[in-house]
Amino acid sequence: MESLRIGVLTSGGDAPGMNAAIRAVVRAGIFRGSTVFGIRRGFLGLMSGDVVPMDVGSVADIIYRGGTMLLTGRSDEFKSREGQQLAVNTLQDFGIEGLIVIGGDGSMRGCMELAKRGVRVLAIPGTIDNDVPFSELSIGFDTALNTICYAVDKIRDTAEALERTFVVEVMGRDTGFLALASGLAVGAESILLPEIPTDLDEVCLRLRRSRARSKRHSIVILAEGVGNAYDIASQITERTGFPMRIIILGHIQRGGTPTALDRNLASRLGAGAVDT
Repeated sequence: MESLRIGVLTSGGDAPGMNAAIRAVVRAGIFRGSTVFGIRRGFLGLMSGDVVPMDVGSVADIIYRGGTMLLTGRSDEFKSREGQQLAVNTLQDFGIEGLIVIGGDGSMRGCMELAKRGVRVLAIPGTIDNDVPFSELSIGFDTALNTICYAVDKIRDTAEALERTFVVEVMGRDTGFLALASGLAVGAESILLPEIPTDLDEVCLRLRRSRARSKRHSIVILAEGVGNAYDIASQITERTGFPMRIIILGHIQRGGTPTALDRNLASRLGAGAVDT
């Protein structure tokens, strides 16, 4: 098997399981005789030369940790030709022959630009949004889904006690994978997705029907890409008269200990990337 000088970085929004993927890349690479470098702060670090050697000890006890030990971020500079050339220069300076990038759809586009410049690059889908084309499941999605379910289960307790409807906004950027999966899992009365035009009249009808069945509380799951949660809740109140509360779960969805599914997925993808 070919021995290489391999670089690994995490880019874009963090996702639970990224550390497990980094660990797998480092351990699999070293086991196969390769030299592995960690690139800190994503493409920004790739441009600036923020590169550190990795060994088995540097990835000890990180499989269960959320976030990313290599740090992450976004860089507008990398979108320019000059920024991309800086990244290529760094790879050449450190003699890195293969690059593994863990991130979402924006990171995938960055990989494509590097590939056009002759870089040997491989991308691992890592985003809670689960919106990477041609991938069924991305690292972090399952953990975020479980975090949402845990939170909404608690929200439903107080919604029932106060006989109120809660609009719960979840992440996903301009896609509704998290909203759909979590809405089904928590038994939401309505799920609003960017992929399907929102019909508030239909939403209000469902809420009224729920009330007619003597269920005086409801949960509406809203994907962030649909629109402003406060505006949508206000419109529902105007049409139904139901008391509304808005919960924006925010960055709690990105943090926390990754689930077993995400740890295993990340480990398989990380080791597989080294073998590819």
